[in-house]
Amino acid sequence: MQRRAAPQATEGSTVTRATLETRGTPTKEQKKAQRGQNKARRFNKVRDELDLCWRVANGSTCEYGAECRFTHEIPAYLAAKTRDIHIPEMAQITDIPPYAPAQDSLVTPHPDFSSLDLSTVCPVFAETGECRYGFKCRFLGGHIRIAETGEMSLAGDEDKKARAALTAHEVNFVGADVQKALRSRKYAFPTADEYLRQLAAENPEKPKAVPTANSIVIGEPEQEMDVDTSTPAPQPTIQESASPKPTVDEIIAKRTGDAVAPTSQVDTPDVRVRFPEKKRLHWKGKTYLAPLTTVGNLPFRRMCVDLGADITCGEMGLASSFLSGSKEEWSLVRRHPSEKIFGVQVAGNKPANLVPTAEVLAKECGPNLDFVDVNCGCPIDLVFKSGSGSALLDSAGKLGKILIGMNQALGEIPVTVKLRTGVKDGKNTAHKLMPRLATEWSAGCITLHGRTRQQRYTRLADWDYIKQCVEVVRTKEADEDLPPVPIFGGGDCFSSHDYWTNVEASGVDGVMIGRGALIKPWIFTEIQEKREWDISARERLELIRKYSEYGLNHFGSDTTGVNATRRYLCEALSFQYRYVPIGILEQLPGRINDRAPAFRGRNDLESLLSSPDSNDWVKISEMFLGPAPETWNFTPKHKSNAYGSEEGQG
Repeated sequence: MQRRAAPQATEGSTVTRATLETRGTPTKEQKKAQRGQNKARRFNKVRDELDLCWRVANGSTCEYGAECRFTHEIPAYLAAKTRDIHIPEMAQITDIPPYAPAQDSLVTPHPDFSSLDLSTVCPVFAETGECRYGFKCRFLGGHIRIAETGEMSLAGDEDKKARAALTAHEVNFVGADVQKALRSRKYAFPTADEYLRQLAAENPEKPKAVPTANSIVIGEPEQEMDVDTSTPAPQPTIQESASPKPTVDEIIAKRTGDAVAPTSQVDTPDVRVRFPEKKRLHWKGKTYLAPLTTVGNLPFRRMCVDLGADITCGEMGLASSFLSGSKEEWSLVRRHPSEKIFGVQVAGNKPANLVPTAEVLAKECGPNLDFVDVNCGCPIDLVFKSGSGSALLDSAGKLGKILIGMNQALGEIPVTVKLRTGVKDGKNTAHKLMPRLATEWSAGCITLHGRTRQQRYTRLADWDYIKQCVEVVRTKEADEDLPPVPIFGGGDCFSSHDYWTNVEASGVDGVMIGRGALIKPWIFTEIQEKREWDISARERLELIRKYSEYGLNHFGSDTTGVNATRRYLCEALSFQYRYVPIGILEQLPGRINDRAPAFRGRNDLESLLSSPDSNDWVKISEMFLGPAPETWNFTPKHKSNAYGSEEGQG
């Protein structure tokens, strides 16, 4: 191919570097920006055309009365409302098109209100005995009562409500009052503040001191930046002055409005839990679902628990966003009662944000939190360049201070660490760091992903190096006569064969499963039963139906919740379509890095579930969530997940 010549400058014209980059061969940065993921995805909330007041929808009285900006007229709302959704039973699903019966054929409309389907079943009501979405529910016909006089009321099942209080209600709801206190920097962090004072006292020669938990800067501000998806809290302006700089105690007193007491009169925090007294994690032989951004939400974790996952962890949350009271970040800590062992993963770049985050997690979620995981493996640029994620692998001293402080702040709740083999390819460092994690900094569990940050997910995971790291840690523990810390490996686990082969060969206590679970969530059943499951298309579709019901219970059964469930179901299908049925493989077991050619399934339904076209994923969602609104569309996160099908997706 002939090389394109660079444009020549002529009299009166200017050729800039930008001009060369746009007209000629793309630069390395431009190529990088164009590949990988769709970075400009937007998912607009879909609402009812006529929006009913939430208080009226739940049968109560609105305090704003006529001044409320939402309608209070229930009959008018029902007249304008989109028809109820009716989820078909699996017996009504076929293996040939159109697969599921049309919604019109399933609906039994009310004679006076055509939007009501009195034969439908509301997943929220069926599980909890009540529906918190009231008249706004898209399955309203399943729990509405209409008297002969025309008066409407919402049904309730007291026995089911009593049982659901223990088995179905999510926990770890952090209220608006706590989030407001965090945003306004009025939340108290006694343990974190005391620990940060200690760090400042240990380094008196440094020109800058360690900030307090509420980000009051002493001396020069730190150069590192936190990754914060919410509005950043304002920082105080540092003015040059000849007067001495205030002490940490004076700044905290100014923040709280209290007078500075002499050191001898200051009440110290409660006696800290010594590291040997922390709750030990007995995880050998247990299956562990990795924390997965976007797709590792509560409905997906709940489905994996049904399929055999023992340990689950919430999506990665940013410490800075937790401390700024982000509603979105705090939603990541919610736990379903079915999750037997549950933890929260946090990412941060210094003790001043991770230690107070640990303290607020212990205070607000302590009884329902089994561990807190520190992310030292995230490879994405946004996190790495802020000093978080895998950047901590090259900052052992800072990481040690973080873990010691978090251990103090969390009390008996263990701190675990997830890391990669190193930052740069060919320069593994985990074998130096892991013994310190286990013996010096009291990590409750260590998980090692067998790739460097630079590798991302290219090349196979290095399980030989994982074995080397396990041996180094076990030798160090034996030399110091310490009990063994659970060590999990990670990378390329896609079958029961992969799992047990890697456990036996490397000496790990288990394998953390990420992409393998995204592509085939039933991998946990395979591991427990030590077999390869040739799952049928109908069985796979039944799991999709279950996910839909779990999503409606978590995201909501109103219009907004239904389409949020649809969005996350499509995110899950963007991975599950990659599964190649065992029955048509030429050799077993299947491998995660194999890119199968186009194939036809053993029936039409199996072919549909293997479609790379994102439009087909939306069609699958419509089987259980009703027709998608005209204003709704889905763009896959990864371009490779729907090659040739992104045109027209918006």
